[in-house]
Amino acid sequence: MLRFASIFIASVAATVAAKPPALERLEPDKAADGDKSTLAWYDARLLPVEGKGWTDTAEFWHRLPARAKGVVRDPVWTLSTNTAGICVRFVTDAPKIAARWTVTSSNLAMPHMPATGVSGLDLYVRHEGQWRWTGAGRPGSTSSSEAVLVDNVPAGTHEYMLYLPLYNGVKSLEIGIPPTAQLFKPAPRAAKPVVVYGTSICQGGCASRPGMAHVAILGRRLDVPTINLGFSGNGKMEPEMADLLAELDPAVYVLDCLPNMTAEMVRERIEPFVRTLRKAHPHTPIVLVEQAPHQAARFLPSARERVDRKNAELRATFERLSDANVPQLTLVPGDRLLGVDDDATVDGTHATDLGFVRMADELEPVLRKLLK
Repeated sequence: MLRFASIFIASVAATVAAKPPALERLEPDKAADGDKSTLAWYDARLLPVEGKGWTDTAEFWHRLPARAKGVVRDPVWTLSTNTAGICVRFVTDAPKIAARWTVTSSNLAMPHMPATGVSGLDLYVRHEGQWRWTGAGRPGSTSSSEAVLVDNVPAGTHEYMLYLPLYNGVKSLEIGIPPTAQLFKPAPRAAKPVVVYGTSICQGGCASRPGMAHVAILGRRLDVPTINLGFSGNGKMEPEMADLLAELDPAVYVLDCLPNMTAEMVRERIEPFVRTLRKAHPHTPIVLVEQAPHQAARFLPSARERVDRKNAELRATFERLSDANVPQLTLVPGDRLLGVDDDATVDGTHATDLGFVRMADELEPVLRKLLK
């Protein structure tokens, strides 16, 4: 009898040890108590943050470390203060979730990209094992906004992911829930991130909301953190950016800079960029992405020829590196990245939501294989 009792006790102990750790409950911001709001507000900086590769940033929501200022070109530094790809995760039993946020620029929209993508928020919930869209924070007419993201939430405790603006910076972000509800801090995800370095397309131009950038779509589909290092007009494979990316420890690097480069730049810069990453990370997969055809290329030969030259240089670089036995390289053709009907951009180059879904469709099987 004692033997069976010992086995039972050991079994119970193992079961208890296997349970996930309790969620850490957060307390609302005391400074907000006197703001006459009917909600309790929580500083988003206290939540698990994904999409930041460095913690030593000049401001909390910046994408590059403070020491990069004066090292990278000024336009790259300025764009790094945009919050593209950054998101926070939280768990709550709240029936309603709101947000209030202040962005750094009063330019809330662009002629070809709505304010919801440039300066808005985007909320997803984990439902039946998948991330599902549940609400968006639409900016108001000033730099500071407040919005109810979702209401009438089914009873229970749910996990959420909130994406920050794609083309604006963030000064402050708070999440509001009814005072009777609770907000918890989930554990950081153990998976290494996928790092994507690229252009305005990578940054999210011109998604209708932050969660529709293809980097974010891939993160949800693969259920891994992603780091978006897209710099509009400035993804040019400079050596200083190679050195910065080499500091990271991702599961996969995705390099997608051709739209911002000339054929000569492709020939000169990509091989040393790859070799810098490979020296720091001998076995981390590196994905090289060709440029998608301009959507008018079937009709305009000049548009087709420019892209063809750059893609040819990339393929030649890939072959040289492969012949030199540089391991773990993958080349993704660009001809189907945006589909084949020429209907997936706002201007021939920058993707609509349809274009981003198609890009994710092409990249997902490549990344899924490498992540295994």
